[in-house]
Amino acid sequence: MSLLTEDILQKGPNLATPFLGFTTGSWRTERPVLDPGRCNNCLTCWLFCPEGCFTRGDQAVALDLDFCKGCGICVAECPRQALALVEEGAASAHLSER
Repeated sequence: MSLLTEDILQKGPNLATPFLGFTTGSWRTERPVLDPGRCNNCLTCWLFCPEGCFTRGDQAVALDLDFCKGCGICVAECPRQALALVEEGAASAHLSER
């Protein structure tokens, strides 16, 4: 059994589709914001994101909002509550205390 490693993971949607060239970020009305202090790079968000918007960063995951549709699955699945949805274009884009 082979394990998934970062060198074989591709950027873009997790499922192979012919639409990898199209960005879909303009469709969303809400977008995720990340609190890097809460993120431990577990990649649960990457695993559940249907669009593959997340990659492992140095201290926290990195988001590619070009493909994000604002579905909120990443927010619901984050075990450390490091993600939250904010309205697209909101002046205040930080996590509120929970």
